[in-house]
Amino acid sequence: MSNITVELLEEIADAFNRKDVDKIIDYFSEDGEFYLARGPHPHGQRFKGKAEIRQGLKDRFAAVADIQWTEGKHWVMGDKALSEFHVRGKTTAGQPIDCLGCDLWEFQDGKVLKKDTYYKQID
Repeated sequence: MSNITVELLEEIADAFNRKDVDKIIDYFSEDGEFYLARGPHPHGQRFKGKAEIRQGLKDRFAAVADIQWTEGKHWVMGDKALSEFHVRGKTTAGQPIDCLGCDLWEFQDGKVLKKDTYYKQID
């Protein structure tokens, strides 16, 4: 039986909205992976392990200091989960972010093994 719940996903989302990097890192497994929606590869930018994820989060929050994920909906399917959200913010260059997205989650032993983010692209 999985110990992954909607409440756990809401806690993680809250930590992201507070930009509490230490709390976010606590949710990840030691060899966890975090994929951003954009990056130099078809899968986006990938961070593997807590040290890389920590630095990736710090860089992301520095680049979009007011970023917020709202209107969250979550579904749990065993050790996998799906989250939908509306993400908003403004980059340090003044570029707005305002789109819908989703996260595909994989858990192992109650910790995030993989978080893979997708955003709708606005033309």
